Amino acid sequence: MEMVLWKVVLGGLLGFGGMEILGWAVHKYLMHGPLWFIHRTHHRPSGRGLEWNDVFSLAFGSLGLYLVLGSLEPLHSFQLGAGIGVCMYGLFYFVLHDAWVHRRWVLPRPLDGPYLQAMIRAHRAHHASLQAKPSESYGLWLFPRKFWAGRTK
Repeated sequence: MEMVLWKVVLGGLLGFGGMEILGWAVHKYLMHGPLWFIHRTHHRPSGRGLEWNDVFSLAFGSLGLYLVLGSLEPLHSFQLGAGIGVCMYGLFYFVLHDAWVHRRWVLPRPLDGPYLQAMIRAHRAHHASLQAKPSESYGLWLFPRKFWAGRTK
């Protein structure tokens, strides 16, 4: 089967976008629900590198790896693209969320811009509570419009 570029691109876009939707739902209904006992390590970080919450990154990363490896023999262009999209989402999540927002690792230059500032305001509002509920803004890329203006109410 030949690789069709438009299927790879479409799969990549849907994989990336699908991860934001899946991540939002898992974050809201599972991480802040029955899996809070794991996720709370992220809301109360120890400052010592890895935290139990990182197991979720391994699970999502495994999904991307499964999609990529499962698409190679025989080649499935759309599935390959979806796997690449999921992996790209994970890479951006790691850089923006872990390294930049939480400063778990040092970046050579701070990121800036109105969208990224709104993203960090939304994430800080999410972390305002050390409890599972109440909370808000469960996504990384998609968040309530109120954070664009710098307001959190």
